[in-house]
Amino acid sequence: MEFLSAENVVAVGTALLGIAASGVMVWYERRVPRRKRVGYRVQMDNPIGDDVRMGRANVRLGVFDEAPGMSNATLVLLRIENDGSQGIDRDDYTSPEVHGLTVVFTDRTVRGVSVTQPSDTDHLMDHFTPTRGFGYDGNTLRVPRVPLNRGDHFKLLVMLSGGDVGSEIRLSGGIREGEVHPNRSATPDEKPPLFSRAARLITIMLTASVLTLATIVVTRDDTRPPIGCATGSLTLTGSTAFAPVLAEVAKRYEGDCEGAAIEVDPHGSTAGVRELAAAGTKPGAKGSPPVVALSDGAKPSGLPELRETRVAVSVFALVVNDDVRLTNLSTRDARRLYRGEIRNWRQLGGPDLPVHMVSRDANSGTRQVFQRRVLGRGEIANSSVDCVHKDDATAPVIRCELDSTDQVLTTVAGLPGAIGYSELNAATRSKGLHLLRLDGHTPSVDAIEHGTNPYLYREIEYAYTYGRPPADSLASSVLTYLARGNGQDVIRVHGHIPCSTPEGLHICADD
Repeated sequence: MEFLSAENVVAVGTALLGIAASGVMVWYERRVPRRKRVGYRVQMDNPIGDDVRMGRANVRLGVFDEAPGMSNATLVLLRIENDGSQGIDRDDYTSPEVHGLTVVFTDRTVRGVSVTQPSDTDHLMDHFTPTRGFGYDGNTLRVPRVPLNRGDHFKLLVMLSGGDVGSEIRLSGGIREGEVHPNRSATPDEKPPLFSRAARLITIMLTASVLTLATIVVTRDDTRPPIGCATGSLTLTGSTAFAPVLAEVAKRYEGDCEGAAIEVDPHGSTAGVRELAAAGTKPGAKGSPPVVALSDGAKPSGLPELRETRVAVSVFALVVNDDVRLTNLSTRDARRLYRGEIRNWRQLGGPDLPVHMVSRDANSGTRQVFQRRVLGRGEIANSSVDCVHKDDATAPVIRCELDSTDQVLTTVAGLPGAIGYSELNAATRSKGLHLLRLDGHTPSVDAIEHGTNPYLYREIEYAYTYGRPPADSLASSVLTYLARGNGQDVIRVHGHIPCSTPEGLHICADD
């Protein structure tokens, strides 16, 4: 009988084996949940004075036994990582304190700590500040609530005194819908096993079954990409404030979906929307072009063919050079500044420094949001090319325009008396400048998300397409990935509020 062919017998046997193995896997996963996980492991615990092995180098650190309070000095290298299947946000830490995790070094005293070898994303370093709970006291080290994408890690190099090498080190804390657990590793930077022994045995069984079936089935070169993936080319343009999110989303999508090529080319919200409209009306264009434009705020009127998707809430901030020691600005005074009525910071109780306004060009969504939400009108005319010298002698103050967020931040940081504006996350990472509160309200993503801060300078981030792209197109797939898929983790890590979360839905609907 045809039903009893060798192919069918092997197929049925493989299916039954797969069902049994899947049942065992479900039982195991129910017994040992593996969702949000923070793992930790001690990669080094050496006395100072020995040849200390750090990575591939031997380092002699010297003898501290005779220094005050440094008897039996030791160095511990502690690695903390997200080894689960989901990203971890700051709100996922369940500690009632401001910090997220606590490390206790039994019988030893913490003398100093340094953060070393973070993951590729530099934003992790921004969380290791005293205001976010980072510090130590006695034998206890407090670790802040660091958001970690899947696979992210950081290391803490801790100097200790007293006690013995190898004495107990405990890390405690809680993760909502997850766990904090110790890892084991044979070598300093070897990743912990992804699966337990039981899970590996089940995997081997399933792999053997699939290979057996594959050997008797004629293979065809029609392999499809993973569910939700699409192939082709796509350009992401528009907002420079949202550019870091777009760059990381493009990299991740291309890594997950073979055959997708995504170019990120941001040069301002207005310019991006116009580029999209031009691509849609180009002679010979058919359907929706492979372009998605991100805009800080809604598109200009008169472009009804552009279809919007609300992606995130972006928070912006006014920034001043550190020589301007003001920390708060009223909306009234901000409007006076940008009308040219205030020429020197001493008029606001600040230092005797002339005002230099460092603004964005007319294509900037960041500028348009500032004018719409804070000023209620446009800024005074541009009067300087280099932001230092006044080209128009009749202008009340020096005001220049630059092409990108990075240029604004660099110029404000290096120019005494300068004021500008920027996307919040980029401004927070910059040196030589500080953020201004508006009417006493601090620019804060957390406070806005939880409804406790009526901060004005914020806006919805829109994604625009020309008409509705086909459901199987790369543009449609990337929009889904960004707005409702794994892109939400990227949005949050870069300091924005995803519109698809319960809190984000409320804010995106009201703003």
